[in-house]
Amino acid sequence: MYRTLDQSWLAAEDLADRGAGTLRRIGESAQGRPLWLLSLGQGERDVLVVAGAHANEPVGAATALRLARWALGGRRARWHFLLCLDPDGAALTEGWLRGPLSLERHYAHFFRPPAHRQPEWVLSDPPPPETAALLRVIDELRPALQLSLHGVDLGGSFLQLTRPVPGLARPFERSAAAAGLPLDVGSADAAYWPSPSPGIYLLPGCDGPERFAALPEEAARSTWTYAGLTTAVVEVPMWVADGVSDGTPHPDPRGAVRAAAERLRAGLAGVRVPELPGSALAAAAAESVLVGPGLAEEWERGDWARTVAQVTAVEIAAERIPLRVAAALARLDQAGGAGVPGGDVAARCARLRSRFGARWVPVEQQVAHQARTVVATARAVLTEALRP
Repeated sequence: MYRTLDQSWLAAEDLADRGAGTLRRIGESAQGRPLWLLSLGQGERDVLVVAGAHANEPVGAATALRLARWALGGRRARWHFLLCLDPDGAALTEGWLRGPLSLERHYAHFFRPPAHRQPEWVLSDPPPPETAALLRVIDELRPALQLSLHGVDLGGSFLQLTRPVPGLARPFERSAAAAGLPLDVGSADAAYWPSPSPGIYLLPGCDGPERFAALPEEAARSTWTYAGLTTAVVEVPMWVADGVSDGTPHPDPRGAVRAAAERLRAGLAGVRVPELPGSALAAAAAESVLVGPGLAEEWERGDWARTVAQVTAVEIAAERIPLRVAAALARLDQAGGAGVPGGDVAARCARLRSRFGARWVPVEQQVAHQARTVVATARAVLTEALRP
């Protein structure tokens, strides 16, 4: 099952009490919530696992606790689990975790901070407290590997690496197949990243783009690459869209992308986000409304989307961005009058389900695949480090 903040902390406390481990407070969030680091196992090298970097991706905490139970008594490495990097954001989404885990209820409780408040992306001076806590842990541990646990609301599984990790492709593919998950071979999150094998992407060099220019995030200047880290970002879907695994050429990519761009513009047309200082929901919606038109223009101008998977990624984004905005405004409306009816969210969820054949992935399968991928990555990196 997914874990709330309190459930994660209590489970981690129990693990620390039962094993040769520690649970320590490494800082606190902007709103004063604690940031907990669970450390277990023995060895000469350290592995850092970061969960909860994005508030709308709850799988990481459940995976971290699964891995922590596995790491009890381990002697190859010391494992460190940051249980939730953004507890303030997580607190805004916890209503969904109490079930039922439907697409409509997911978006009824949806929240994802704007980029400038997402702690893995923010390397400002000074950084926000969550980012500063993570950087202190990295400086202290100098881990051989950092693993960031992420989720996808609709799509497939994929893996982003800051450098090549030999021997990882086969176990990653086998794990996804065992969980019944398609590999995302056209991820828009890694639009310009080289892909040496299906679903695995490598951070490009400094001479090329890494993302659509309209998006504010920049992986090369994130906590993933801080201090020259080797980082693996492990993405697993909550709902599957099989089209993301189809790497064959699309019969009319430009036409399909133009249509998706128009849907994105139409979905945001006339949307007005109320100015509510201090409202994280309003800030997130405002960022999407601002980014959307530039992203649509970039899709039309470029030729990145050529395969069925790449076009599907664009089509999903064209539906998902307005849905996220509508969800944020519906929550604001419930709290005080933003003027967006909740029925709009339900209708958009129904369209997302019907257009892409979205089907739910049981939490146990999400967690099992993410945990297997983490273990396979750690084994590959640590074995590589042992070679003469």
